[in-house]
Amino acid sequence: MLDKIEVLIHSSIKFSKGLIIYFDPYKIDRDYHDADIIFITHDHYDHYSPLDIKKVIKDDTIIVAPQDIGEKLSTNNIIGVVPNKNYEVLNIKFKTIPAYNVNKNFHPKENNWVGYLLEYNNIKYYIAGDTDITKENQNIVCDVAFVPIGGVYTMDYQEAAKLINKIKPRIAVPIHYGLIVGNKDDGIKFSKLLNNNIECKIFIK
Repeated sequence: MLDKIEVLIHSSIKFSKGLIIYFDPYKIDRDYHDADIIFITHDHYDHYSPLDIKKVIKDDTIIVAPQDIGEKLSTNNIIGVVPNKNYEVLNIKFKTIPAYNVNKNFHPKENNWVGYLLEYNNIKYYIAGDTDITKENQNIVCDVAFVPIGGVYTMDYQEAAKLINKIKPRIAVPIHYGLIVGNKDDGIKFSKLLNNNIECKIFIK
């Protein structure tokens, strides 16, 4: 389920399973210009980085982003999204999941920022974006969940483990730690709190 999938750094994820798909490209090391689709979760510099988008975008790249970001982009290949809606791009079905804080003010719910639940090759992937535990994400049904664990701006590793143990994906992937917030060993701490039947894949080491 994670074949040809990488967490590049922080919350920057790349799928190379047929289509080349990036989520929140950040600190891209060189010009690739290979993206078929770029998904953006929200308008913070470590998730929406125009400089890094320029390194992966090509002429026919489709960008999927919240509407406030779509208004800033100088491309016609943009799908502006809002929470709690179903969409399809290049035969990939996805739903936008609200991503917001419940006990802090970095990601207000009214900003309409999102995570994504994709169905790709008959596998459901949840890319949470920057979020706390919410009433919406406690009802996610997925095979693989990419969740922030760094704390401060999002869930910490203990809260993230609580969410994962509730929604029970087959695989959990911790992200959003070890660079701006959180320590590199948070991934290990997170893995130790998961139920035995949930596999943890750690990319950030």
